[in-house]
Formats: sequence, C-alpha cells, structure tokens
Amino acid sequence: MNNYGKFFVDFLTPFFDGIVSIFKSIFMGILRMFNIVDYLSIIDQYKGSVSSIFIIIAVLCLLVLIALFAFIVFVVTRKILRVVRKSHEQDALLEEVEKLNYDMIKLKQENDKLTTMANEGEEFDENGNPITKLGKGESRFYKLTEIDKKWADYVPDKNVDTSITLKEICEKFRNYNASELELYYSIDLIRLFIASFAASRLLILQGISGTGKTSLAYAFGSFLGNDSVIAPVQPSWRDRTELFGYFNEFTKRFNETELLSKMYEATYNDKIYITILDEMNIARVEYYFAEMLSIMEMPNKKEWVVNLVATPWENDPKKIVNGNFTLPTNMWYIGTINNDDSTFMVTDKVYDRAMPIDINEKGEKFDAPKTDKINITDDYFEKLFDEANEKYPLSNEMKTKLEELEQYIIEHFRISFGNRIMRQIMDFVPAYIACGGTEIDAVDYMVASKILRKFEQLNLSFVKNELDEFVNYLNVEFGEKNMTKCKSFLTRLKKSI
Repeated sequence: MNNYGKFFVDFLTPFFDGIVSIFKSIFMGILRMFNIVDYLSIIDQYKGSVSSIFIIIAVLCLLVLIALFAFIVFVVTRKILRVVRKSHEQDALLEEVEKLNYDMIKLKQENDKLTTMANEGEEFDENGNPITKLGKGESRFYKLTEIDKKWADYVPDKNVDTSITLKEICEKFRNYNASELELYYSIDLIRLFIASFAASRLLILQGISGTGKTSLAYAFGSFLGNDSVIAPVQPSWRDRTELFGYFNEFTKRFNETELLSKMYEATYNDKIYITILDEMNIARVEYYFAEMLSIMEMPNKKEWVVNLVATPWENDPKKIVNGNFTLPTNMWYIGTINNDDSTFMVTDKVYDRAMPIDINEKGEKFDAPKTDKINITDDYFEKLFDEANEKYPLSNEMKTKLEELEQYIIEHFRISFGNRIMRQIMDFVPAYIACGGTEIDAVDYMVASKILRKFEQLNLSFVKNELDEFVNYLNVEFGEKNMTKCKSFLTRLKKSI
C-alpha cells in the first residue's frame, strides 16, 4: 500500500513543482528588477571606462522605466477593478430591475382581479379583500357550470368532411392563408406543420420576430372553423395555476382561466382545438407546463388527469369528478418562441417532447384561389395519421440507416437518440409523406431538429474535425444531394467555432 501512495505523490510532484516554479520565477523577476546591489555592481564595473554624466543619464532612464512600469501596473489594475465593480453593479441592477418588473406584474394582476370582481358587483373590506362569498347552491366553478348548461343538448354535426386527405389539407390551408388572411407560407413549411401534429401534442414555432409564427398557429384554428385560444405567457408564470386557475379559500370560488374553460368545452364535442402559448419562453416553460408534459406522455389517454380541487362538492361541474378533470384529447398546444436576451432557454426536457419548427423567413407572396374553411373532426384527423402509418411506414432500409447513424453519433459525439425521439420519427415520417413530402426529407428534418440540436451543448472546438467527418458520413450513407438540413446545420456549427 506504501508503494501506491509513494507512486501517487511522485506522479503529481512535477505538476505542483511547476506551479511553485511559476510563482518563484515571477517573484525572482521582480526581485531582480529592484535589486540595487546589482545596479551598484555594474556602475562600479564601468565607472572607470564611462563618464559620470553617462552613468547619471543611465540611472535617470532606469528611474523613468521603473516609474513607467509602476504606472502601467497601476492603470491596468485600476481598469480591472473598475470592470469587475461595474460588472457587479450591472448584475445587481439587473436583478433589481427583474425583481421590480416581477412585483409590478404581480401588482397589475392583483389590480386586474380586483377590478374584475368590482365590475361583477363584489364588495371589498378596508384591506381590499373581497367580502362577497359564494351564495347558497351556487357552483364554485361558474364558467364551467355555464358550459354544462350551454352544451347540455349538444348534437354532433353530421355535415363533416370525411374524404379530404392530408395532402389536400396542406394545400387548402396554404391557399386559405393566402386568399383569406394574406399570410404566405411555403408548402414545405405547411407540410412540416401539419405532419408535426402526428408526433406530439406540443408544437414549438421558433425563429426571429415578425415571420408569422403566432399567425400560423391562429390561422389553423380559423381554417378548422374553431378559433384558437391564445394564452399570452407572462414573466411571472411560476406554476400550473397560470394555466388552470386556483381555488380561493376566502371567496370559496375557483378562479377559472380562459384556457381551462376551453379545455372543458373541448370535452363536449369532437372538434379540433388549438391553444397558443404565445412567447412561451418569456417564463420558464418547465415551471408552468411540466405537469402537462408528463401527462401527455402517458399512452393511455384516460390517465390524462389533473387535480383541480382537493375535495369534491355536490354541485361541481359534471366533468369534474372527485376534484379531478380529464384533459381533452382533441386539443393541441402550440408555443411560439423568440430567442433573445429577454427570454429563457428552453430545456432538453421540453424540446425532446415537442416538435420544434424553425420559421426564420417570410414566405413569398403568391396568387391563391379563394379557399373555404374545412369541417373535420378530431377523430377523422387522427384517423388520417393512422392510415398514413399503415400506408407509408418507415422503410426497413431507413430504419437500418437510422440505427447505424445512432451508433455513429454515440461513438463520435456521445449522444443518443432515445426511444422517445425514435417513436416520434416513426409517427412523423408517414404523416409527412401523406402530406406530399418524401421520406428522406422527413428524416432529414427530424435528425436536424431533434438530434443535431443537441450538438450545440458540446465543446465544438474539440469536435471540429469530427463535424467534417460527419458530413462525409452523411454523403456516403444518404447521398450527397440528401440530408441538406443536417449538413447546413453542421456547417453553421463549424462556422461558430
């Protein structure tokens, strides 16, 4: 055991000796600069061969150099301290501004709540608290109870389209945007958008501001004849109550959000519902949407349940059972993201479960025929995806190439696909083909947006050569004219090094 300890100490000794030598050299250098004995010795050596005036000039030059050196050290030190102090002051100021913004937002929300209650006839005590409590026999879920009454005699619409294909939906949606809303998108983007509904309940539209991200999501609801509900995310959002609301123990009422009302309404019919989480990363997505992400991962949709209240009341809405509400299966969520300094980074947990779509360019204007809305049910929409899976399954050749690609990426970059991403590929590719695209383009998009995106977390300077080799690998395995999104992404990564 003594030999092991001696080896360990001897092995690390050169490293620590090197550190000691560095500081020793610095100290000895400073000592040498100000060693008066050396200077006097040199003067004594040359005083017989050079004049006294020249020696005096040399001494003055030395003093000037010492003064200049001291001045430079002083200036540099002061600038460093100034930069450090300024950085600390800026950080403190930013924290203070963020705190003030948060406090202002919370105050505004409280003011809006008080104003709303005042308009509804609420009375307040001297502290501003509402004193009007729940009336006898009155439901604590006012909005949801009203939905129960409104939809009590609902009869499903029989005049629905049961013949339209996914390809026709893409073409009609694109023409509808252009002819009715003056919104212009490429057919490739529309195919990505529609096919993404097959792979995830959460779509993320990201890119620079002004490219029509929110408009695209809202237009789809309009195209389906069921306007999208917009939930503008606020910086103060911290938990799921921002989505569903909360029970007020004082008034004994449940403060229902507009989104909860739409969710409840969706359980009464078979239409397709779209919820837009506008600027979803202005707050941390995993704070307020974490529960939703976990619930929608469950394969059994009967388990998509959230608890709204701890104890049930007799007059609760019909579809609030034992305080629990089962989420509608005919609702999709579309988040829009602007990547700038005012937003938070979206984590892998969110990206892995979502379908991200980059929109960084405005579509070119084109002439489109007048196109009407379509009337399809959620069941038919999902039936189209099921039929696409049967008709255009991922080919065995492509499965093999993806398995080999995963092994290559694991070996060279230590990154794995994971079962979730592979499942999304299996769902997305058939839908994209049914929308009018090709298998290789669908795979290219999924690999670039779901897998290569993880490369941004790597230390790129250490894998620069590996990126070139990876491009060559893609050329050999998939063809030089294919996987263009992947190759463009790798090229951008290399340029950023």
